Formats: sequence, structure tokens, C-alpha cells
Amino acid sequence: MIQIGKNYPLEVVKEVSFGVYLNAQELGQVLLPKKFVPKDCTVGDILNVFLYLDSEDIVIATTQTPLAQVGEFAYLKAVATSSYGAFLDWGLDKDLLLPFGEQHRDIEVGRSYLVYVYANQADERIVASSKIDKFLDKTPAEYQAGEAVELYIGGTTDLGFKAIVNNQHWGVLFQNEVFQRLSFGQKINGFVKQVRSDGKIDLILQKGAQQSFDKHSETIINKLHRAGGFLPLTDKTDAEVIYEQLGMSKKAFKRAIGGLFKAGQLSIDADGLRSSK
Repeated sequence: MIQIGKNYPLEVVKEVSFGVYLNAQELGQVLLPKKFVPKDCTVGDILNVFLYLDSEDIVIATTQTPLAQVGEFAYLKAVATSSYGAFLDWGLDKDLLLPFGEQHRDIEVGRSYLVYVYANQADERIVASSKIDKFLDKTPAEYQAGEAVELYIGGTTDLGFKAIVNNQHWGVLFQNEVFQRLSFGQKINGFVKQVRSDGKIDLILQKGAQQSFDKHSETIINKLHRAGGFLPLTDKTDAEVIYEQLGMSKKAFKRAIGGLFKAGQLSIDADGLRSSK
């Protein structure tokens, strides 16, 4: 079934002076305006398009790619406000409305917000909501430990990063188990570490071969945190001192700090290690 707010490969069935018409099945023939029609396009060609309603509530197509489709989350920048709400840049010429009633707080132009994109049931217009929780699944998660999942980084907590799991549930990536740079709105693959008895989902980004390496990295990050962000240890420090303070070999220490440095977790200075967080 063809739905508004989604991408589809559709066949060109008619050419007109102002564009081409596409066969959108139960939605009928849908116009793709001339400015989006590829050069040398002809009847019978298949075009990948996104469907939405124009200002007159008519279904229209575009070859522009939105940052999110209906049913997806996105981190979008506010570009304007009006008496209806805020407008977000989502990659199309026509900005996406975030109505006042769907704002979790006042929206500021120039800032980006995590939103859910959906079709309003009343008129099928595509709008956004920053009230994320009401669009997530509240039923107990049934993931298995080690299961591969798609993650959407949605915020931070005292424990680490909040991530939306498979577009359905909140989960947490613990700070001391993250060894790469993450940013709001980033999509990344990960794994379920465990589903706790309270239903909360613990996540990890690596498993298997990197497990022992991560253990040493975790030790260093925890030690840095407890020490206020600085440790007087370098790759020139005696092996005995490293083992006494961290419980690992000098080889493991050097390998771990090298990985943490590349991941942006710490800096390696002449007098020691400094946390980058």
C-alpha cells in the first residue's frame, strides 16, 4: 500500500509541460514537478520519489530525500516560527511543521531538536513532534543479549547516552563502555547487552574480539573519572607503577590509551592523561 510520507520507486506514465505524472497505485497519478524531473526522463522510467501533501492538500512527489520519513526519528534544526508552531529543515524545499501542541518546550530558531515524524490523522499532513516518549513502545522489550540492533543517539544522561533502539524503545549506552565519538542524531549499529528486570535496555557498540580491550579501556576511563579527569601516567611510566595503579600490563595500557585517544576520550600529554569529556 502506497502511503504519504514514504519513499517509493514509481513509474512515469505521462509527460506534461510542468512535469511528469507517476503511477502511485491507489493514490492515483501523482505529479512530479518539472524542476525535479531528471534529464532525458521518459514514460516508462522508474523514479525514486518521496510523497507528501502540498499547500492545497494535493499529493505531490519530489526527488529530494528527507532526513526522515513518516514513522522515523530525526534530529532537525528549527529555521522559523509562526503562529502555528516551528518549522524544521528536513531536507525538502517545504519545511516540516512542529505544531505548538507537539512541542515539549519552547523551540528556538537555529537549534536542533529530536523529533518524531508522523502523518496527522485528521488531514494526513506530515508534521513533527518533540514529545518523543508517546511514540515509543511501552510494552516490555523482547530483545536477546547480543542481538544486533539499530540505534539512534537521542540524548545524554548521568550514565551515558540515551539511544532509540530499532525505532521502538529507549536504551542506554554507558559512558565507560563507549570508546568512540557519538553525537545527537547519529545513527549507528549496536548490540543489546541485556534487558533488565525493570525492562530497561542496556546497550553496547562492540562485542566479541574487542571485549578484553574494552575492559582495560573501561578501567582507565573509570580511574580518570574518579581522579577528576587527570592521571599522571604515560607510555614512559614504569610497568610496575602502571600495574600497581591499574592492574594491567604496560602493553595493555599503551594499547588501551591509544584506542581511547583515537576515539577522542582522552588526551595524552607529557605529564599524563587527561579526560576529553
